[in-house]
Amino acid sequence: MISIQKHLFDIPEDITYLNCAYLSPQLRAVKEAGIKAVAKKSSPWELTASDFFTESEKCRALFAKIMNTDAENVAFIPSVSYGIAVAAANLPINTGDEIVVLEEQFPSNYYAWKAAADRAGASIITISKTGEDCTQSVLEAINDRTAVAAIPNCHWADGTLIDLNAVGSRCRNYGVTLVVDASQSAGVIPIDIKLVQPDFIIMVGYKWLLGPYSFGYMFVNDKHLNGIPLEYNWMARDRSEDFSNLVNYTDAYQPGARRFDVGERSNFVLMPMAIAALNQVYEWGVENIQKTLSILTDEMAERAIEFGLSVRNKNHRAPHILGIQFKDGVPSKLAKSLKRRNIYVSTRGNSIRVAPYLYNTPGDADRLFQTIKESF
Repeated sequence: MISIQKHLFDIPEDITYLNCAYLSPQLRAVKEAGIKAVAKKSSPWELTASDFFTESEKCRALFAKIMNTDAENVAFIPSVSYGIAVAAANLPINTGDEIVVLEEQFPSNYYAWKAAADRAGASIITISKTGEDCTQSVLEAINDRTAVAAIPNCHWADGTLIDLNAVGSRCRNYGVTLVVDASQSAGVIPIDIKLVQPDFIIMVGYKWLLGPYSFGYMFVNDKHLNGIPLEYNWMARDRSEDFSNLVNYTDAYQPGARRFDVGERSNFVLMPMAIAALNQVYEWGVENIQKTLSILTDEMAERAIEFGLSVRNKNHRAPHILGIQFKDGVPSKLAKSLKRRNIYVSTRGNSIRVAPYLYNTPGDADRLFQTIKESF
C-alpha cells in the first residue's frame, strides 16, 4: 500500500477529484519542471546541440524501465492517433481481412483502422463488451481471417479489462498483429511485454503517467524497427547530433524505434515535465500503484452494491477504473449535486465512471456515496 499522496499535488481541500481517467492533476514537481523549462527559452544561447538529445534519451530510458522493456523499442509520439497511424502504415491489410476492435473503444484507436479497412476492402469486426467476460469475446473473434487486433488494455468508459496475455497468445497462434492502446492502463497495470509479445503498444502520457498533454509513448516490437515512419524529421537520421553535418543527407536512421519519433521530440518544455512525472511513477512502482488503487475501487464497488447499483466483477474490471451502473439511468439530479459539491467523475450512459488515484482520501469516497444516496 502506498500512503495518501495528496501533498504532492495541488488539489484544493474542497475538491473531490475522482476522474484521473479523464486527465490527471499535475504533480507539484511536474509544474515546477514546466515553469523552469519555459524560462529556459529566454536564454537560447545557453542551449547546446547536445541538449536536443540528452533529455529525450533520459526520458526514453526511464519510460522503458517503467514498462520493463528496452529503450531501443521506445518512440515518442504526440497522441494515440499518431501512434495508431504509424502502426496502420506498417501493417499489411488485404482484401477480405478482418480488423478486430472493441465496442465503443476510444476513437483514436478506430478511425485509422476504418480508413485502412476501406482502402483495402477489409472489414471491421466490433466486439460487444456487454458480456461478463469481454476477453473471451475478443478471443472468439480472432481467427484465420483476422489481420489485426486493435484493442485497449481496459475500456476507457467503464474499466472493462482485457487479458492481454490470453489475447497475445491467441494472436500468435493465428499470425495476427496485436496493437494495444494502453492509455488507460500504463502506469497502473503492469504489462508483461515478453509474454504478450504485442506489435505496438501506444499510450498518452497525460493520464495515469501523470505527464503533460500532447506527449505520449509507443512501444515498437523488434520486427517493426525497420518500418516506415509517419514523418521524416532530421533528428531521426543517423549522426544528427553533428549539426555541422546535417546538410550531408543520409538514408540511415538513428537506431531502434527512434525513426518513429515525432518531429521536435526534444520539446524543451514538455520533455522535462514528462521526466519529472515518470520519476515519480517509477519511485512508487507500478505494481504498488495497482495494489493501492485496487483496494480503493474494491471498497467503492462494495458500497455501490449495497446501494443496489451494478459493477463489473472484480476479475473482469481494471483495478483503477470503476463503472457504477444505475438500473434506470443516472438520476437526473445527481450530476447537478456532484457539480455543486465539487465532486468530479464522468457520466457514461447509464453509469458513472469513478477513477481514483493516490491523492484520494477515504473522505472523497464518503462524499461521493453520500451524494449518490441523496439522489435517489
